[in-house]
Amino acid sequence: MTQDNDPDRNAVLREYARLAGDYDSRWSFYIRATTRETIAHLSVQAADNVLDIGCGTGAMLTQLVDLFPNAAFHGLDASSEMLDVARDRLPSRIELKQGWAEQLPYSDGTFNTVVSCNMFHYIRRPDAALDEMHRVLRPHGTLVITDWCDDYLACKLCDWYLRCCDRSHFRTYGVRQCRRLLKSADAQNITIEKYKITWLWSLMTAVSQKSPESQTSIASAPSQSAT
Repeated sequence: MTQDNDPDRNAVLREYARLAGDYDSRWSFYIRATTRETIAHLSVQAADNVLDIGCGTGAMLTQLVDLFPNAAFHGLDASSEMLDVARDRLPSRIELKQGWAEQLPYSDGTFNTVVSCNMFHYIRRPDAALDEMHRVLRPHGTLVITDWCDDYLACKLCDWYLRCCDRSHFRTYGVRQCRRLLKSADAQNITIEKYKITWLWSLMTAVSQKSPESQTSIASAPSQSAT
C-alpha cells in the first residue's frame, strides 16, 4: 500500500488493502450485477482506447477484453493490493496504473471511452475528477459512470451511516445532482438511468460525451499520479 499525505485517501487505501484478497468472492453478486449494467451502456469499437477508473481487481476489464478483443484497455486504481489481483487475472497487454481520479496520469485526449463503476462515492472532489476524465477523453469521447443512487431510501440510509462511521466513504448522489456535476464539467448528451439490482439496492448509470469544442492536445505532458 502506497501511503498518501491525505488521511481520507489513506482510509480508502487501508480499506481496500484489507478487502483485496477476498473482494471478488465476498461481493460476487454485486460485482456481476454492476459490471453487467455498466457494460450494457458501453459501445466499444475495434481499436478504441478505453480507460477503467477504479478498476479494482479487474472484474470489468476481464469481461471487456473478452467482448472487445481488438480494443486497447487500461485500468487505474488507488489500491496497489487490488491492482495485484487484477494483474494476476488480466493479460499482460492490459496497462494498469496506480493513481487517483482527481489527477489522472495520462495525456490529454488519450481515450475514446472512460468508464467508472462503483467508485464515484469515494471521490472527495467530484468536480476535479470529472474535469480530469474529460481532459483525457478525445472530442466526442464517451464517459460512463455507474454508482449508488441516493434517490432511493436504502442508498440514502447507507450513505448517512457510512458518512458517520466509515472515513473511506465520501457521499452518494441522486440523478439531479449527478446531472448538475456533469453539466458543470461541460459534458454533452447526458443520459442517466436509475434502477434496482435487488429489491433493496439501487444504482444509476450516467452516459455523456465530451464536447467537440473541448480540443486538447494529445501531445501534452501527462499529469502526475498522486501515489
